[in-house]
Amino acid sequence: MADPVTAASGRESFDEAYRRGITDELPPPPRRQRALPPAPFALRGAVITPEGAWSNGYVTVADGRIDRVSRRRPTSVPVHDTGGVILPGLLDLHGHPEFNVFAAWEPPKLYANRYAWRRSTAYKQLVRDPQNALRDAVPPQTQTRYAEVRALVGGVTGIQGAASASSSSGAEPLVRNLDRWIFGAHRARSLVDLPSGNFGKESFDRIVAHIAAGTVNAFYLHLSEGRRGDDVSTEEFQRFLDLGAATPATNIIHGSALTAAHLNDAADAGCRLVWSPQSNLRLYGETTLAAEALRRGMPLALGADWLPSGSTSLLAELKVARRELARQEHALPAADLVAMVTSVAARVAGLDEHLGSIAVGRPADLLVLERHHRDPYENVCLADPSWVDLVCIGGDITYARADWFDTLSGGASGGAIEDLVAWGKPMRLDTGFQSPATAPSPSLTEIRALLTSAYPPVGPIFA
Repeated sequence: MADPVTAASGRESFDEAYRRGITDELPPPPRRQRALPPAPFALRGAVITPEGAWSNGYVTVADGRIDRVSRRRPTSVPVHDTGGVILPGLLDLHGHPEFNVFAAWEPPKLYANRYAWRRSTAYKQLVRDPQNALRDAVPPQTQTRYAEVRALVGGVTGIQGAASASSSSGAEPLVRNLDRWIFGAHRARSLVDLPSGNFGKESFDRIVAHIAAGTVNAFYLHLSEGRRGDDVSTEEFQRFLDLGAATPATNIIHGSALTAAHLNDAADAGCRLVWSPQSNLRLYGETTLAAEALRRGMPLALGADWLPSGSTSLLAELKVARRELARQEHALPAADLVAMVTSVAARVAGLDEHLGSIAVGRPADLLVLERHHRDPYENVCLADPSWVDLVCIGGDITYARADWFDTLSGGASGGAIEDLVAWGKPMRLDTGFQSPATAPSPSLTEIRALLTSAYPPVGPIFA
């Protein structure tokens, strides 16, 4: 099936950025040493552990890793009482980060499938043309780094989808890029579209071969994104099956047009689902039969998609998912919802040996939220980015309350520290790295200046 967008308009830079996935193994990026605190410390608060939530516990961080998780107060390290909820950093399993510099787009109508809005005049004027202009005007990585800050301040420590030429392929990311080089390997691949005729078929076949060989354990694929009953989306699912893409490593992104029977076929093949309900509802007026997927045992993770049609944060997406599951008569406990953005998300990403749980020996990717509810899980489900008190990635204090930052970081920093007011709360952000292998990372102020000079209505982060 020919891509209607490409057939109508040729390969513009926007289309190339949107369509480009990761089909081959990437080289490791230049490494920067994160600015680790010079001495261990412990955080006290309600702790969400793999076994359940503790109302009061302690997480000790040393040399960038979780050194101890205990109900007893440690005596050998300083303890910082957060008064909050401590959980693994959130994992956003579907996005197009370079487009998260834009404000939300108001679709003028509902569409049958993704190809329809991709060729619309309104979308071209509001997103495609500005993106093309930005790609010509700002240095590579600028848009992605801005999007990484946006994700970070919402509690996200890992994102999927930084896959275009403006991504962080040539530099160490601020937050972890889950489908790129990570933990010493590149074991994920991604595609926006199935191959069209012979175009992309060779790369696609290499992905399937890697999955069969066990060298790829996560394959992200946009599939059947549209309304149920849409012929284009139905045909796409059949092509997906015919091409042999339904595997235990396959992460179906969207699948909003899939029927219960389609989901049953996908579940039988071992596929997993990445769900972005907000974007689906705004573009198509309906979303994936997520309840059916869960009933059939499909692991389900969430993604905020992108700002033009998705949620402003993964925490906001979590609320949409909760309401939609209740509407589909499959309300979930708060603990299961939290798992969709932590432990289950790590499993879907093929990274559950490293991320998604607070456990001894894991990288210290931690999030601390203000506590406003007795139940720690419910507290996470109710939270918004203004509740974020601390984000720690690999032991590096990357974003924290201004009155906590120096105490916890021990003075270690990457040299790009800024004081911010985030939804009325004084916060401190570190976008730099210690001992950079390449040029120092720009500050948020510098990134914002570059973007707004080329495109003044850049979507704000703290709004």
